[in-house]
Amino acid sequence: MEWLRKAAQTGHANACMVLAKTIYVDSPNAREVGHVVEAAGVATSIGDLEVLHDVPPDVLADVVHWLRKGDHDPIGKLEDLRRGALEGVMYCDNDGCEVVGLLKDFKRCPQCKAARYCGDACQKQDWTMGGHKAKCGTFHMKHV
Repeated sequence: MEWLRKAAQTGHANACMVLAKTIYVDSPNAREVGHVVEAAGVATSIGDLEVLHDVPPDVLADVVHWLRKGDHDPIGKLEDLRRGALEGVMYCDNDGCEVVGLLKDFKRCPQCKAARYCGDACQKQDWTMGGHKAKCGTFHMKHV
């Protein structure tokens, strides 16, 4: 997350988009790393967007900040993020899983809190065959 923020701070369009999306879907450490001090100024300019998104206003302000920093259209990109949140996308970290659903329905790995799974079967498969067991304990994630 720190490296992603560093790249986003330079205005790298893809890094800004990834950071904005990561904050929007509330990935571990995303709020802390992606928070910007000047977000209060951004918050006053997002107006009616708060009503459309089930995201806290300070988080939405950070998302808008990073989208603008990367020269993305905040309204259009937020609509894409919202559509994915409402219609569902593939959040499962198990390679090959094609389950589409809402973020809230995918449980996080209890150890690292970073990987998400559609169910126990995918989590067990990724733990043993997907390599999550090897990488799960290699980094420390703060509990959000």
